[in-house]
Amino acid sequence: MTSHPLNSPIHTLSNFQRLLRSLHLLSQTNNTMSQKKIILVTGATGAQGNGVASALLRDGKFHVRCLTRNAASQKARELEAMGAEVVEGDLDDINSLRAAVDGCYGVFGVTNFWEHFEKEYQQGKNLINVVREKVVQHFVFSSLPDYKALSNGKFAVPHCDTKAELERYAKYLQIPTTFIHIAFYYENFLSFFPPQLAEDGSYYFGFPQGETKLAMVTAEDMGPIVKAVFDNPQLYKNRTLGVVGEDRSCDEYAETMSKVLGKNIRYNHIERDTYASFGFAGAEELANMFEVQRLHIPSRQHHLDECLIMHPAMQSFESWLEKNKHLFFAQQKEAEPSIAL
Repeated sequence: MTSHPLNSPIHTLSNFQRLLRSLHLLSQTNNTMSQKKIILVTGATGAQGNGVASALLRDGKFHVRCLTRNAASQKARELEAMGAEVVEGDLDDINSLRAAVDGCYGVFGVTNFWEHFEKEYQQGKNLINVVREKVVQHFVFSSLPDYKALSNGKFAVPHCDTKAELERYAKYLQIPTTFIHIAFYYENFLSFFPPQLAEDGSYYFGFPQGETKLAMVTAEDMGPIVKAVFDNPQLYKNRTLGVVGEDRSCDEYAETMSKVLGKNIRYNHIERDTYASFGFAGAEELANMFEVQRLHIPSRQHHLDECLIMHPAMQSFESWLEKNKHLFFAQQKEAEPSIAL
């Protein structure tokens, strides 16, 4: 009886050889992955976390593990396609954090006040505790200055002050940490502070910053800076770094917007008390934030200078505007306040 071609010894041997080659390649891939140090990126589908994960994945030096609450989301799938290991977990769930941090050399941590409000501190503390428990060698935490302390207790800014409390907690536990203080996002001009149409046909934006310089940056540039931090732990462990791409007055930003967007755009200074009375959620907190910056943070040029050394391709406000100008004036109605993290 003639055997079926698919059952012939030659065909079976061929299949077996292909299987061996596949297993060998898989073994090589697994060995390569196992040789790389693992970095966990929390908030991996958010603005900061996604930028960090993408920068690390493009570089390829580390095995990147991404923590997200929904591994089936579009952004999570995109990270997976880039080579990330995507795991589901939640900053409220200690056991999911333990599983995610297990075996990690480094962790990038970010918390989101604007989504969780008063829960942010406990979520951050959960992450910090697990980082210490798992003896992570390099923790990079997205924090912010203590605005209440800067103003001698006069102005509370919870989305900054809470992160400052978490920073103090990590220092108290003596975790080897680099703290990252990111500046005001360029992207906020697309969401929270879009130019508004005035009756005379010009445009304006306004808040209580006054003539004091406002440090700004695109969220995209968080990634290359954090990558440089993980690449050079001997330089950046136990330090606080500012991520700044531009440090200019609001009038200068308005001039740049007018030039690039082809509209007459001006900055309108709004007094702190007036802004705080506007009534939208977070109005008083944002009024306090700008007032503290106006009075107590005259310049962050030294942060900008260091960032340009770490990442010479930091985007200026003008270059970012050129790339994103098509997104402005898509709609003229006032945007609902939203802050990306």
